[in-house]
Amino acid sequence: MTAFKAMIIDDQKTMRSILRNMLAQINIKSVQEADDGSSALAKLAECGGDPPDIIICDLHMETMDGMEFVSHIRRGKTPLERDHPVIILTGNKDSLLAEVTEQAGATKVLHKPVSTGTLKMAIVHAVGYDFSR
Repeated sequence: MTAFKAMIIDDQKTMRSILRNMLAQINIKSVQEADDGSSALAKLAECGGDPPDIIICDLHMETMDGMEFVSHIRRGKTPLERDHPVIILTGNKDSLLAEVTEQAGATKVLHKPVSTGTLKMAIVHAVGYDFSR
């Protein structure tokens, strides 16, 4: 099996670093980063047929936020775009906002601060891959 790949989309460099470290703890070392949804879309287009296995995206960002990002890829032309697992992270505790985000196409919405264990379980659930092997 090839290395499991992730993409982190967050406008805060510190948060991207924290998430990168959390992913390393669960043995995900191939990580791309983007600082908003539009730059992430450009990077995904460059991936061609080798996209990340999971996308972890902040909800609130300038230019293109997480809701716009997930809505955009869910309207994509390919099954990969429409079905790609996207975990949204938010500091907002509004349950209606989380529900709307999932209706827009997010695989899972997690509230910050998120633990490594919670993130791992969300990824395992989203992609069906057990990282403990």
